[in-house]
Amino acid sequence: MVELLQVGAILSTHGLKGEVKVFPTTDDKQRFLELNECIWEKGTKRENLTIQSCRFFKSLVILKFRGIDDINAVEPYVKGNLFVDRDHAVACEEGEYFIADLIGLSVVEDTGRDLGYLTDVIETGANDVYVVEKDGREILIPAIRQCILDVDLAGSVMMVHLLDGLVE
Repeated sequence: MVELLQVGAILSTHGLKGEVKVFPTTDDKQRFLELNECIWEKGTKRENLTIQSCRFFKSLVILKFRGIDDINAVEPYVKGNLFVDRDHAVACEEGEYFIADLIGLSVVEDTGRDLGYLTDVIETGANDVYVVEKDGREILIPAIRQCILDVDLAGSVMMVHLLDGLVE
């Protein structure tokens, strides 16, 4: 299981006082209001950062980190990703999962047929779509109750029911 969960990606600096524009990779960008610390990572570099202030601009989050007080000091952080550990993650409700936990699950049809491994999650407006690959072939499965029968993270397997027309 992945220990760090991505919550954002730093796109650019914002102003001259050390703020950054962050693209949120979490379902609810409001979670940044409650977040005091995060882990910044870029390449092989990693650093714990304390969030001093947070505000919103359109679909982005504007963050200011404690001790980083000008544009020159914050510039090296641009294009890095922001993570939280599981202790600081928002709790999932029943039937909800972190995408990072789903990637790599073995996907099995309710008939017992092995469909492959979940390799990606496409987030659409209505519902997510799971990308399952096997032998270079992709199956797209909507993440709806009629299709996703069971997710067993401990057993690393997802049981699905394929509706008519999903697979040739």
